[in-house]
Amino acid sequence: MTGNEDERIVDRRAASRMNDDPQPGSEATPSLEQQLTAEREKADSYYRNWQRSAADFANYKKRVEQEKSKSAEFVNAALVINLLPVYDDLERAVSTVDAHLAGLNWVQGVIAIQRKFQQMLEAMGVNEIAAAGETFDPNRHEAVGKQTGDDGKVLHVVQKGYQIGDRVIRPAMVIVGEAGAS
Repeated sequence: MTGNEDERIVDRRAASRMNDDPQPGSEATPSLEQQLTAEREKADSYYRNWQRSAADFANYKKRVEQEKSKSAEFVNAALVINLLPVYDDLERAVSTVDAHLAGLNWVQGVIAIQRKFQQMLEAMGVNEIAAAGETFDPNRHEAVGKQTGDDGKVLHVVQKGYQIGDRVIRPAMVIVGEAGAS
């Protein structure tokens, strides 16, 4: 073999090696690009799933807080239902005090207790249901009698009603007006 032949052989080998190297636009490059695209799609999918999971968890936390709040409201309502008869008795006692007894210390003490009781109920979110003069609402009022008067209007409150938020704890017992009632 002559030197020229060796060079040609080397050149052919070098040329074949150069043809084996991936060139831009060759078949190997799209394969890598496809892999990169596939990996990006996977990453995007994982990210979207993570976002959904994070949103689901945030919704779960909100739901748990709402359930806690409703549970506390339910417990308050149960307590209030048991306390309302005592509060009614205190109100009746205060409203029936004769004027000549109003200055006595023990009467002032009962009035102070009634006020504190009222403040405690208000702090628990308990509100009195408006009744006198209102249109009768069977969701908030309980009719215990009828009298001649404005049809469908509450004429007199027999017993006050109470609610916590929009939830009725005890409906107001009322006398309802009716045109031509006997």
